[in-house]
Amino acid sequence: MFGNFDINFVIFGVMPYVALTVFLVGSIARYERDPFTWKSSSSQLLRRKQLVWGSILFHVGILTVFFGHLIGLFTPIWVLDTLGVPYGVKQWMAVLIGGPAGLAAFIGGSMLLHRRLFDPRIRVTSSYADIIIMGLIWLQLAIGLLTITQTLQHMDGSEMVRFMTWSQSVVTWNINAWVTVVDVHWLYKLHIFLGLIITIVFPFTRLVHIWSGFAAPFRYLLARPGYQIVRSRRRRPLDARRRAFDEVQAERGPSATTPAE
Repeated sequence: MFGNFDINFVIFGVMPYVALTVFLVGSIARYERDPFTWKSSSSQLLRRKQLVWGSILFHVGILTVFFGHLIGLFTPIWVLDTLGVPYGVKQWMAVLIGGPAGLAAFIGGSMLLHRRLFDPRIRVTSSYADIIIMGLIWLQLAIGLLTITQTLQHMDGSEMVRFMTWSQSVVTWNINAWVTVVDVHWLYKLHIFLGLIITIVFPFTRLVHIWSGFAAPFRYLLARPGYQIVRSRRRRPLDARRRAFDEVQAERGPSATTPAE
């Protein structure tokens, strides 16, 4: 019965459609059911240390990697041929841009993961989903960096074309898309598999706030034209204002109302 069963067909032929379905339906269902959980749940108030640099490195790096994959995998091959872009040149661009971006995201992700695991206050306010998704992304970045060792052995762009063909065949419902990547190196396979896992768990983690980042400009410009951004004109740093407030509270004692600053 299972004599012709091929795990490659399951992972690269069936799993992409399962992942995309869960990703879209799960995101919509979460927004409809629990809209107040549609957030990143920042822990900056608990501990600012490591957050700023870690967050900047991680977000700049991961966004560069994400859009690099998006453009690189889903640009039709005929566009490259029409423009006369050699596959090798595109491969070098992927390495020279994606490599540093991936390393920046990995360093930033390491700082954020360390902060979440080893700071007692942040650890106690973190859910299992927070830790698991950060760990999965960190592992995915590590594997992605390791795939560069294999990419450097195929700088003619041949492997890149195979992944482009597979990605574009999946979205065009080509049932035989999985055959394209069946014999690539196991690091590439692991990278794709883990990416599909992250896509599946996406709606059930804090990653859903990414939707808000993409939708915010359109929502602000089109759906909420009466809203405006207000910037504070206070000149004293926040820490100084907090100390002044604490001193006043110490002299007056606790009160029923909190004075506005």
